Amino acid sequence: MKALEFLEKYAMGIRDFIGVDLGEANLSGAKLNGVNLANANLSVVNLSGANLNSANLRYAKLNVARLSGAHLMGADLKDASLNVANLIRADLSHAILRKASLIRTELIRANLSHADLMQANLKNADLREATLRQANLSGANLSDVNFRGGFLTGANLEQANLTNSDLCRTDFSGANLRDAEMKQANLSRANMSGANLSGANLRWVDLTDTDLRWADLSGAKLSGANLSGANLSNANLTGASLVHANLTQAKLIKAEWVGADLTGATLTGAKLYATPRFGLKTDGIICEWIDLSPTGDSSIIQYFTPEAARDFFNATSPTIRIIVDKPLDHEANFAISGAYFQIAQQYLKLKQPPCVEISRRRTVFTFSLSYDEALLPTACIVILPFQDARSTQRNLVRVVEMMKSDDTSNNASIPFHRIQSFNQQLEEAKAQADTIKQLKNILALTQRLAFFQAPTQVILTNSSSQNLIVHEHPNFGKRLINRSDVSDAVYEDKYDEAVKFIPFSVGTVIDFMKGFHYISQ
Repeated sequence: MKALEFLEKYAMGIRDFIGVDLGEANLSGAKLNGVNLANANLSVVNLSGANLNSANLRYAKLNVARLSGAHLMGADLKDASLNVANLIRADLSHAILRKASLIRTELIRANLSHADLMQANLKNADLREATLRQANLSGANLSDVNFRGGFLTGANLEQANLTNSDLCRTDFSGANLRDAEMKQANLSRANMSGANLSGANLRWVDLTDTDLRWADLSGAKLSGANLSGANLSNANLTGASLVHANLTQAKLIKAEWVGADLTGATLTGAKLYATPRFGLKTDGIICEWIDLSPTGDSSIIQYFTPEAARDFFNATSPTIRIIVDKPLDHEANFAISGAYFQIAQQYLKLKQPPCVEISRRRTVFTFSLSYDEALLPTACIVILPFQDARSTQRNLVRVVEMMKSDDTSNNASIPFHRIQSFNQQLEEAKAQADTIKQLKNILALTQRLAFFQAPTQVILTNSSSQNLIVHEHPNFGKRLINRSDVSDAVYEDKYDEAVKFIPFSVGTVIDFMKGFHYISQ
């Protein structure tokens, strides 16, 4: 069909042109909104500036077509072929392009916001500065594309293939890239803040100076990736593979990376304020110094020998253990669960419930913390349900007083500003503990049950695996035959002798505190 005949029929109200052959026709600027061109041959056609809004172009052939500046809002291009087509500045917002072929297509500055490109083939396409906000690109082939300066805010790229693509300065903020294939892509200076990259393959990717704040990289494959200067603050790198990755001067402030594999990685100059340093694989790590300042301004630098770096990045999780000299029963279990739940509402730093181990004679509550400096104030709070709370809190105060009172034993190994910080945090925790005790119902049930009156031992363990017993009841470990709550089976046991608590020495306290890995000034 000739172009003129086609346009005349359209003007007469005819909209159905299924399978029509308009190859090489000149239809530039034509008003064709709502037209049905399904299965049509539109190869090498000139549709520059044409209005094809809401058109049906399913299975149409538009190879090498000129569609620059065309309006295709809401058009249905499912399974259409647009290879090597010119769609520069075209408006394809809300268009359906499922399984469409756009190999080597020019989409410079095109608008594909909210478009459906699920499983579309865009290999080698030119998408420079194109807009694909909220677009669906799940399973799409975007290998070798040029997407420099593009916008993919909130887009769905789950399981998409972006291998060897140029994504420099592209905006992926809030995008879903779960399980995406991105090997050897260029993502330098891209904005990936809040993006979901869990399980994505980012091997040998260039991520220099990339914004990855709050991004989910859990289980991501980042072996050999260049993350120098990248901002990974508050990112989730749990279980990620960073083997031989370059993290030089990367910002990892408050990042979570327990279980990450950093074998052979370079971390010289990394900014690690408030970042846990346990549960990592760090064989062959390269790190000459790190920045521990809260804002990453290099005001607090820590230098390492190779051995010191290995020890620093192999810290263990600091813990508080409350060992109760009595097995936990159902009623006490209900009471302690309720008490810790309500305490956590008041003390927001208590983010996780304890791990509970129960044996025939004892119960152990273990609280895992993110950093050493939380040990003293958190211990002051978690002991509250037990009768030994007051004596434990007294001993915690004594720990700080010992650091302040004996300059000779301290030998300035713990700076005065750190001692002041310990004192302030403990005073704040004590004040909050007093507030919690005054609130109704939080500790009411625990005060009535025998389990919470039993002798306890409280042990702090720092990230260097050093222990400090801050409380031990005089009767802890002692079993009395006339106790009414001891069963006949227990009578047959050989009881431990009473362990009398010997107050810790200044030297013990100083050695324990020296094992801290600090996250603040």
